[in-house]
Amino acid sequence: MERSGFVNVGGGWRVRDERMMRILDDRRRKFHVGRVVMAVPVPDQTVAAQKQQPGERRVNIGIMGAGRIGQVHADNITFRLKNANLVAVSSGSKQLADRCSLEHGCRPFYEWEEMLEDSTIDAVCICSASDQHTKQIIAAAQAGKHIFVEKPIDVDLAKIDEALKAVRKAGVKMQVGFNRRFDVNYARVHKAVRSEEIGKPHILRITSRDPSPPPIEYVKGSGGIWLDCTIHDFDMARFLIGDEVEEVYSLGAVNIVPEMALYGDVDTSLVTLRFKNGVIGSIDNSRKAVFGYDQRCEVFGSQGSVSINNNYPNSAVISNSNKIERDLPLHFFMDRYTDSFIYEMNEFCECVLKDKPIPCTGLDGRAPVVIALAAKKSYQEGRPVKTHEVDVPLPEELKGWDGQ
Repeated sequence: MERSGFVNVGGGWRVRDERMMRILDDRRRKFHVGRVVMAVPVPDQTVAAQKQQPGERRVNIGIMGAGRIGQVHADNITFRLKNANLVAVSSGSKQLADRCSLEHGCRPFYEWEEMLEDSTIDAVCICSASDQHTKQIIAAAQAGKHIFVEKPIDVDLAKIDEALKAVRKAGVKMQVGFNRRFDVNYARVHKAVRSEEIGKPHILRITSRDPSPPPIEYVKGSGGIWLDCTIHDFDMARFLIGDEVEEVYSLGAVNIVPEMALYGDVDTSLVTLRFKNGVIGSIDNSRKAVFGYDQRCEVFGSQGSVSINNNYPNSAVISNSNKIERDLPLHFFMDRYTDSFIYEMNEFCECVLKDKPIPCTGLDGRAPVVIALAAKKSYQEGRPVKTHEVDVPLPEELKGWDGQ
C-alpha cells in the first residue's frame, strides 16, 4: 500500500521514492557536519541502506509538535536510533509538519487526533505546547499508544492526575522527558551518592543559568521561572538525593528583563530545599549568564563530595605571561545535553520493546511540579512553604501505583 510518497514497511510509513531518499541522504550529511561525535555511533550506511531487517523489532513513533524540541527528537529517532522508526509527525502548522516530514521521511498530519488513528504507530512523542500535554496524553493512552512527553506534564496537579489515571487504566508506558537524568556527568554524581562513595549526603548545590533570557512572549505562558526553568533542577534534586522535598524557601529578583515583573515572574532565583531525610539543598538560577550555559552541581557528604563542572567545546588552555584562559563553556542546552536526548529516547524505546520499567515515570514528572508550586508560593508569600501545602491528594485510582 502506498500513499503520498510513502510505503507501509514493517508496520510504519516510510519513504517510497528515490528522490526523497536523496533528500534524506543530503539531510543526513548536513546533520553531521560540524557536530561532535557522540557516544551513540552513527552508521556509515546511507539512510537508504538503513532498512528495517526482517525480524528486527523497532518502535514506530509519531511526534506531536514540530517545533524546536520536536525537531531534536525527530533528528535523533531518524538518524541516531536503531530501535525506532519515525513514521509520522503532527503539527497545527502545515509548514512545520511538511518540513519535518520531508527532512525525516515520515508522514505529515495537521491534526494530532488524526495521527492517533494510525494503527501502525506504537508510541507518541509529545513535544507540543505544555497546555496541550494532558489532553494529548489521555487521548494517546485511550488509543493504546505508549507515551513519551516533554516536561512539564502540566502546571495543574488535577490535570496531571487525570492524565496519569488514563495512562494507568490503559496499561501503556509513559516516560517524562527530564533528559538531564541521562547526562553522563549527572549519572556519575547519582552513582556516587547511591553507592555511598561520599558517605551520607548532607548538602546539595545546583547552579543552572541560561546564556540569554527567553522572549517576553514566551514568558507570558511559561508558568514562571520555577515551573519552566528550575523544574529540571527540582527533578535532578530528587534524582540525586533519592528522597522527597518537604520544605521550600525561594527568593527572586528582576535584574535582567524588567518586563518580567509585569507577569509576576523573576529572572534571578535562589531556592533552598529541605528533604525528608534531612539533606538540605540550594538551587540558583539566572536567565542570563554572559559567559554561556552554566551547569554545575555538587553533593557534599559525610565522607567526601562529588561535583561536576561546565562542559567545554575543547580542552585547550592558553597560558602566557599575561594570563591563563580557555574558551567559554558550551553555549546552550542543545549543545550541553545533546547526548542525553539520544539516551533518553533510546531507553524509552528499549522499555517499550523489552517491557522494562520506565526510568522517569509520570509520578516522577508530577513531583517537580509540586516543588515548583511550593517555590512560587514561597516567593509570593515571603516564607518557607511545606510541599503538602500545595499538593493535592492522589486520586484513589493512583494510590499504590509506582508509575509503571
